[in-house]
Amino acid sequence: MVLKMPDKITDYTSIQPTFQANQSARPPGSRGKKAGFKSGFFLALVAGITFSLPASAKLYKWVDNDGVTHYDEVIPPEYANKSRVELNKDGRVVKDREILTPEQRLSRDQADARKHAQEQLATDQQRHDKTLINTYSNTQEIDLARQRSLQQIDARINVISTSLKSASDNLAELQNEADGYAKRNREIPDSLKTDLQNAKARLDKLNKDMEKPLAEKAAIDARYAADKARYIELTGKK
Repeated sequence: MVLKMPDKITDYTSIQPTFQANQSARPPGSRGKKAGFKSGFFLALVAGITFSLPASAKLYKWVDNDGVTHYDEVIPPEYANKSRVELNKDGRVVKDREILTPEQRLSRDQADARKHAQEQLATDQQRHDKTLINTYSNTQEIDLARQRSLQQIDARINVISTSLKSASDNLAELQNEADGYAKRNREIPDSLKTDLQNAKARLDKLNKDMEKPLAEKAAIDARYAADKARYIELTGKK
């Protein structure tokens, strides 16, 4: 026995039992009686289905491809891998098995990932706020901590800066020497060409080496500036 129902029930008169017999023409004025009969018939039918089930029997509810809701003890094979609801003898939901499409599963996973990321950010922020309050007594201590963090980086920057100046001066001297040959319309010696290439390569390498400590210094400055602003926001101390 199968009971077919629309997906959203707004009127019991729209419910069509699959075993309903063909109806003959009714005399005028019988529409109200018909609606009342169908409503009562449906309630009695569902009650009859559930109360007539054995204690171990199961009643399933599923929706077919046409959007019609069905109730039966057996699910057709073509709907076995689709969403369904399992009801107990009293007609109460005991298990809701929702089968998602790949698109729905991807959307759900993405939403879960966003939620987890937001929760993790909130947890990390709370932990960081607690560390700020427990570590510093005022903003001056934050400035001192920033200076200590920058000491080694500033030392590296100074070393590279000195090497950069030396390499730049050396390249300038070699270039002047090469220009002298050009002014005298003389060919530049191969050894000088090699020295120029090596000097340029060394200068390029030193400039590349400088990028890392400069980026680290900028990151430290930004971090301590953010910590200082957050500390003032949390404590009101300046």
